[in-house]
Amino acid sequence: MAVAARVSGAKRLATLVGCNYFGSQYELHGCINDVRDMTETLVSRFGFDRSNITVLTDEPGSDPMPTGVTIKRVLSEMIGKANSGDVLFFHYSGHGTLIPATKAHHGHRKDEAIVPCDFNLITDVDFRQMVDKLPSGTSLTIISDSCHSGGLIDNEKEQIGPSTVISSTGAKDSKTNARFIPHESLLQHLGGLSGIESQHVGDHITHLFGGDASDKFLKETHHSQKLTSDNGILLSGCQTNETSADVGPEDGDGKPCGAFSHSLQKVLAQHPGVISNKELVKKARQLLSAAGFEQHPCLYCSDANAEALFLLEEQA
Repeated sequence: MAVAARVSGAKRLATLVGCNYFGSQYELHGCINDVRDMTETLVSRFGFDRSNITVLTDEPGSDPMPTGVTIKRVLSEMIGKANSGDVLFFHYSGHGTLIPATKAHHGHRKDEAIVPCDFNLITDVDFRQMVDKLPSGTSLTIISDSCHSGGLIDNEKEQIGPSTVISSTGAKDSKTNARFIPHESLLQHLGGLSGIESQHVGDHITHLFGGDASDKFLKETHHSQKLTSDNGILLSGCQTNETSADVGPEDGDGKPCGAFSHSLQKVLAQHPGVISNKELVKKARQLLSAAGFEQHPCLYCSDANAEALFLLEEQA
């Protein structure tokens, strides 16, 4: 399948989500800053109109809040507006987690999910379903600055991943928080909300959210193990087995931020010309490694989209 191409008059639509989990034991500090910075970059560099950008944060007083249902609804509406040639973008900054695979033949494998503010997980299956609904010739670029985000689009082809690790210069010793909620903590939190006894995350989520839960928990979802070309493009903050750092002002040019999101902004600032998806991820890896962060951003997409320009930026 050919890469999605820039089409004159095509729409550029974006959804950005930042969850800081204010006042909770899982509180982060840089996620809302990440999406605010990316919003400005989309407008100033990539030709997005503010009227076509939806920003969801859990800042007190925000309406609507970035719950699982709201995030999926906004993404579904964005995809529903798309036509061939349109450029779609989703940026998520917040916690990620790993959950045991729901398919028996996957053994002890764990699958990736992001954690909206209400803990109604959005899983790799949900993102696969979204990509499968894209009109032909439409691209959806996803940036997930969250822990265990590698592979967040189920069955997407790895272009840069665990097989391309860059040696770190040493562990970062400044104060950072991992954007990660361990499985045991997730179970404890959900169990406190659901009031039921179960060691299965899906039981709690379906009890709490019913039909609004991820299809991963509602029904057996079958996907071919053969990777086929599509226009889903995932830039993840780390590998599936790694965590992504939430850093303080000393590492974020004066304000808290995500280490990965900040590295992307630095790469784009250092390269005012066009840059491919593959080069953007490679250079972000290099910056994080040089700074001592032990996380390795990944790229999952088709071969053609690996070489395509990030957000199909127009060449001067």
